Amino acid sequence: MDFLGLTKNESAYIELKIKLSKNLRELRSKQNLTQVELAKLLNSSQSRIAKLEKGDPSVSIDLLIKSLIALGETNKDIGKAISS
Repeated sequence: MDFLGLTKNESAYIELKIKLSKNLRELRSKQNLTQVELAKLLNSSQSRIAKLEKGDPSVSIDLLIKSLIALGETNKDIGKAISS
């Protein structure tokens, strides 16, 4: 991401967010949940789930992790997703 002029820390943060977002999308699909169903589970909206899954800048890593935990992921699972 050098072409964006990001620092190493900014690049690492974005990469982490992308990995968590991808993991959320894959986990939701594996559980055969729609974005609407996941939104209901999280007391959120479908559009917010779409933003979560795309790593939208308005979405916090905190919310991504809470969503993964709500789908049954453990800290170890989340750690594996981050380190892959």
